[in-house]
Amino acid sequence: MTPKEPTNFLYPFIDAQEDDPDSLLADLAASAQAKAAESLAVRRATLAANADLLNRTATELARRFNAGGRMFTFGNGGSSTDCTTLAGLFARPPAGNPLPAWSLATDQAIVTALGNDVGFELVFARQLIARAKSGDIAVAMSTSGNSPNLLTALTEARHRGLYTIGFAGYDGGAFANNPNVDACFTVRSQSVHRIQEAQALLGYRLWLTVQEKCDQKVGVA
Repeated sequence: MTPKEPTNFLYPFIDAQEDDPDSLLADLAASAQAKAAESLAVRRATLAANADLLNRTATELARRFNAGGRMFTFGNGGSSTDCTTLAGLFARPPAGNPLPAWSLATDQAIVTALGNDVGFELVFARQLIARAKSGDIAVAMSTSGNSPNLLTALTEARHRGLYTIGFAGYDGGAFANNPNVDACFTVRSQSVHRIQEAQALLGYRLWLTVQEKCDQKVGVA
């Protein structure tokens, strides 16, 4: 049996052994309010810090979409679901025009076959080799910015003439100041939860701005 791990750094009220239900409910409410306030602050700061980069990146994406480019997204773990959500937002938007976008993390047959046959480090790079072309877009989502298979895919994408985007947390990791990453959106937080929440908002703002610029026919002669 493993020793009990401390949890009070996350939820101090759990280990407090409170007998008063009103006091426990008050602690729960305070914890939720504190996390919501922290999330809001991180998201606001992230949008402000990335405003110029968002506009420049959206301009390039609109130019590529208007020229027939496509988007490919990829990520690991929780970021795989985030990249799938982002691809779905572009491909099946709640409003506006659908844009060609696919997540490379959704087909378990392809991912597991490549992982088994050539290695997990190549599960996304090999898909880009098979599907992507110059003028397309590659989006890697990560909390650390250090995943080897994402870095390998970004290198392959850059080599093939794709516009490469990285979403990362902390200090950006290996995505930051990387010659194979054209645009790196960094969420300056030490919390995986806050990072992914802010990345979701960044992705939504990116989609919204791309929609606006596509409507303006950016890049169309």
